[in-house]
Amino acid sequence: MTAPLALDPARSALVLVDLMDRIVALSLEPRKGAEVLTTAQELAGAFRAAGAHVALVRVERPGVSEQPPGSGLVAGLAAAGDIEVVKRTIGGFQGTGLDERLRERGVTTLVFGGIATNLGVESTARAAGDLGYDLVFVEDAMAALTAAEHDASVRLDFPRLGTVVRAAEVHFTAS
Repeated sequence: MTAPLALDPARSALVLVDLMDRIVALSLEPRKGAEVLTTAQELAGAFRAAGAHVALVRVERPGVSEQPPGSGLVAGLAAAGDIEVVKRTIGGFQGTGLDERLRERGVTTLVFGGIATNLGVESTARAAGDLGYDLVFVEDAMAALTAAEHDASVRLDFPRLGTVVRAAEVHFTAS
């Protein structure tokens, strides 16, 4: 059993990737998109209550005049004060201003959730690692198109990049 992870709320941000209706509705493994969304919403509430930051990243297809239906964030996910960015690549940092917005707030630790584990989440996390952030991955706040893809990221890649936890293990230090 892993000890609870104690985060400094002033220096931490929850980064949720591609929690959009059309992506949450996909056939996902090892859990349904609705389960990922519920866990992500609970985490976002805990981060906000602790005074930590929440960053929401969604994708738009480049070079098209209109995005497909369901391309906005899931209703009710965003709250006042959250950082919201639109990406046009797999990862959430390239050309979005996310790094600058996180650094303005003094963030040094990023906690990840979203869909798909091995695509948007992993690509965003790899860029974040290159930028010097400490990385935490909430396994039960993610899913992929197959369980094998999810597991490869969670069991092989993420432990080399940061710390893998479950949502129940995420806690904050007292201010």
